[in-house]
Amino acid sequence: MLEYLEKGIKLGWLINRETRQVKIYRFNQPVEIFSYPNSLSGENILEDFVLEMKLIW
Repeated sequence: MLEYLEKGIKLGWLINRETRQVKIYRFNQPVEIFSYPNSLSGENILEDFVLEMKLIW
């Protein structure tokens, strides 16, 4: 994911199905870690996009 950040991505999700954790990467911001979230938002990058995590878990 760090390589993508270096290339300038604004939002990235790293989803771990085994631990049911999601790491959210944003440009020039610290990584946030969430355990078993219900959904992920595209925020202002992908407006109106919501990934329902029940499809993943």
